[in-house]
Amino acid sequence: MSANRKLQTEIDRTLKKVEEGVEVFDEVWDKVYSATQQNQKEKYEVDLKKEIKKLQRHRDQIKTWAASSDIKDKRALTDARKLIETKMEQFKVCEKETKTKTYSKEGLARETKVDPHEAARQATRDWLSEKVDALSTQIDAHEADVERLSSGKGAKRHRAEVEQLEASIKRHRWHIARLEQIARLLDNDALQHEQIDEIKEDVEYYIDANQEPDFMDAYDETMDIFESLELGELAPAGDDDAAPAADAGRRKKKGGRGDDDDDDDDPKARKKKDKQAAKEAKEAEKKAAKAAKAKATATVPLTIGRATVPK
Repeated sequence: MSANRKLQTEIDRTLKKVEEGVEVFDEVWDKVYSATQQNQKEKYEVDLKKEIKKLQRHRDQIKTWAASSDIKDKRALTDARKLIETKMEQFKVCEKETKTKTYSKEGLARETKVDPHEAARQATRDWLSEKVDALSTQIDAHEADVERLSSGKGAKRHRAEVEQLEASIKRHRWHIARLEQIARLLDNDALQHEQIDEIKEDVEYYIDANQEPDFMDAYDETMDIFESLELGELAPAGDDDAAPAADAGRRKKKGGRGDDDDDDDDPKARKKKDKQAAKEAKEAEKKAAKAAKAKATATVPLTIGRATVPK
């Protein structure tokens, strides 16, 4: 019974923080749109982002409680979650307007010149950036939870939960690295926006569903949602454990393929390989011509000033 009272107290405290956080968010929102100076506006936009991140952390905790069977009446939790999600959508509007205004002059100058293909490419770039931001926000929330659970007397009791959060952070960072890699390939015309469209549904499902309590029960560590793009293996930056088992699964699938086959996935490596093959073929052709000339010289008798008699 005391455990239930403690849980209810924590829930009430969090709901109170949500209420206060929404009020602060609304105040900063008004300051953003009432600012007359650009530097003031930018400062308030930074403050607004901080406030929405705080609300998102509360939302993650609320979703965990809402999935628990220990709580019977979940209406207050549901209302609080929906309120936070409304503010998240509101923040996206502000963020989008900020990005648009930053490049408004260039955008207006080019508006009539942009063809549908380039417009689709830009929409894909924006989508990739949005998903990276969404995963980064989740990482911030997880890191805050890890810090909270790792401190105090109950740190040992929460060890399993902390390990689960740390594993989720590593998975998120791996997915962010993939999305950033895809953005670079798109900018370099190594990938087309139509190819990226094929993975959008899987990426959005991962971002939305990974917060659910039973997500890991259905998640396949060896499944790579980016496999159709043939990105190759992703080398982790300073953390060998950061890449999930998807890379290992891909290596297993390639099995009998050699290093040359791996190079085929890289346009630069393939171009270098073709150039080297052409060079080797040219050298072989020169050697063959030289050998043929030498053979002809050896078999034709010298006929300067006299006739020769075949032996």
